[in-house]
Amino acid sequence: QSVYFSFDGDTPTGEPKVDKLTHFIVEPFTPHDQSEEYYISATVVGDQDVLYMSAEGGMEVEEGWEEKVTEVAFPITATEEEIAEKIKANIPADVKEEDKENFAKFAIGFFKAYRELNSAYLEINPFVMQGSKIELLDMVAKLDDTAGFMTVEEWGDVEYPTAFGMESKSPEVEAIEEADAKTGASLKLTLLKPEARIWTMVAGGGASVVYADTIADFAGIEDLANYGEYSGGPTTGETKFYAETLLDLMTREKDPKGRDKILIIGGAIANFTDVAKTFTGIIQAFEEYAEKMKEVGVKIYVRRGGPN
Repeated sequence: QSVYFSFDGDTPTGEPKVDKLTHFIVEPFTPHDQSEEYYISATVVGDQDVLYMSAEGGMEVEEGWEEKVTEVAFPITATEEEIAEKIKANIPADVKEEDKENFAKFAIGFFKAYRELNSAYLEINPFVMQGSKIELLDMVAKLDDTAGFMTVEEWGDVEYPTAFGMESKSPEVEAIEEADAKTGASLKLTLLKPEARIWTMVAGGGASVVYADTIADFAGIEDLANYGEYSGGPTTGETKFYAETLLDLMTREKDPKGRDKILIIGGAIANFTDVAKTFTGIIQAFEEYAEKMKEVGVKIYVRRGGPN
């Protein structure tokens, strides 16, 4: 087991959380000299991809980053030829002369993989060069699940584990995440208190924050059952599935105090999401759950604008 606290300076804040470590990485040992260790990484900075290269790998690269690391930025429109030429021209000066050619080839291939895999961040620290032989000793790859629908084949069956110290996800939340991974639209759901009274189906990430804050201010956070949003032009079928998931959760039990439950379907004025298509999906979900909604008592409030 492992326990962690959040800290403000040297003072622990909040309650400790206890969780079990379930994933471990066991790596083969590669005999090498420290002078053979190199560093490389790539990430997104603003609207550019940036490649970081250093002739020093391991923990030492973090100390004196500005002096040790060469940064090379590329616009997202850069061609493979432009990228290769710029990398070759910016190999760190202190890379050993006999390694420079292979270092350049490796850096070009690394950056190409970073882009093709839609990585949010990719780091190898260190990698070891022994002549033409290259060993990757430690690696970090960060994926943004927003790109999952484009990279199903490249990523394979990626599972996003529950964050350390967080409760396990419900089957409904996992089903929405799976649907979200298969579409270019956005479908998000977090269950806060399934037995609570107020449920939201909000279009747009910004709007979802405003609605949640307003409900917390006026009704109290204990009355808010969920947080989430749908946006980016989901299809009628995708919206129907999202709405059905919410209605299924909402209509399982009556309010313990005998009050009507409240469903707020809201959002700003859409730019390109076809409101007629998404609302058709919501109406179809209503038709499926009409009797259950009557049984528990549901008041519905709608505020939405946009195409059609």
